[in-house]
Amino acid sequence: MVGKRVLLHICCAPCATVGIETLKNELCEIEGYFFNPNIYPKEEYQKRLQSTEKLSKMLDIGLITDEYNPEEWKKAVKGMEKEKEGGRRCTQCFRFRLEAAAQKAKEKNIPNFTTTLTLSPYKNEKLINSIGQEIGERRNINFIKYDFKENGGFQKSITLSKQYDIYRQSYCGCEFGKLV
Repeated sequence: MVGKRVLLHICCAPCATVGIETLKNELCEIEGYFFNPNIYPKEEYQKRLQSTEKLSKMLDIGLITDEYNPEEWKKAVKGMEKEKEGGRRCTQCFRFRLEAAAQKAKEKNIPNFTTTLTLSPYKNEKLINSIGQEIGERRNINFIKYDFKENGGFQKSITLSKQYDIYRQSYCGCEFGKLV
């Protein structure tokens, strides 16, 4: 990994703390990518984006953001609104965001990508990594598998969030997960 350029899909600043630290320890050149049209409501999206911007400046990494377009995300998960958290809707949401990350990495000529989504103890890192791997193979770009919650990563993110004084949300993000 030493010296590799990596596009890091960032779901939120607290999850990014451990992802950035891990990649920096591996001497990677990191470009952050905040793409989360699933986050509801817009005010929540803004809080998460501002925290991610703050963290990226503090930790000296670049940050790419795309337009907030929840309608595009809703089309991607149409028909799955009542799925339980962790079900098909979440799988489609992971796929939707990782497709965008792979595309952005290709556009920016960054040969590797990964995601902070694997930090949460509520998310299936094997599923997320298999989706990323499949997308990477199909798009001819290297997806780097991580389980950022390993070795106490989730607890470490809580500590680092406090240390960096960044906003830590109380739910995953989408309106359907919040309602179910």
